[in-house]
Amino acid sequence: MPGRLDGKVAIITGAARGIGRSAAFLFAEEGAKIALADQDEIGGEETVATLRSQGAEAIFIKTDLVIAEQVAALVEKTRQAFHQINILYNNAGLNHFAIITNTQESDWDRVMQVNVKSVFLTCKYTIPVMISQGGGVILNTASAAALVGLRNLAVYTASKGAVLQLSRNMALDYAKYNIRVNAICPGVTSTEMTEKVIQADANPVEARARFDRVIPRGSMATPLEIARAALFLVSDESSYITGAAIPVDGGYTAE
Repeated sequence: MPGRLDGKVAIITGAARGIGRSAAFLFAEEGAKIALADQDEIGGEETVATLRSQGAEAIFIKTDLVIAEQVAALVEKTRQAFHQINILYNNAGLNHFAIITNTQESDWDRVMQVNVKSVFLTCKYTIPVMISQGGGVILNTASAAALVGLRNLAVYTASKGAVLQLSRNMALDYAKYNIRVNAICPGVTSTEMTEKVIQADANPVEARARFDRVIPRGSMATPLEIARAALFLVSDESSYITGAAIPVDGGYTAE
């Protein structure tokens, strides 16, 4: 039975762990060739090795996604390896807990670079390839924080709102080139980043319970649950969806 991504080539950023890693395995299972981009060389190479052991075609390209030359090299190396780029999944991101008056300028700049500039650069260099081959799909990771305000997350919320609006704008600008652009908006997800926050709390058990009880479903998402939604949005099954913000949040933004 053919996979939903047979014949497709996907770049996934932030793919060494968490949602990006789960998406890499899921996309590969559905037939995609995968280019993983991350700064975590150990995690990235381990993920690629596991993918290859399972019969997938995959490469790891160590990339600082806020440096234009490295992003351009990521796109070119992927094109050289696989001859096309059909899917760009911008998953990499950074969190920062602080209200605006406690946010340092350096923290603001870093979060905006990782969460917004990286999306700008990957799209800037990938879209011409997609245009030349007749189309493609871009999925950008916004957040439930792009749809509602969240206390103590000033710069993170601002950055994810920017990603959402950029996604909508690109969907309009590039629809005529058969390029779909959507934003996926995950809620709290049990990733390594979330686990670090929980374990740093004075009472990790209570911290985990606080995360869970604000979600109508009653628990955080797993990375695989987010990756499954991403798979739908990058596949031809969502061929008429573009410019959309898709919450995958256990009902959090419905309240």
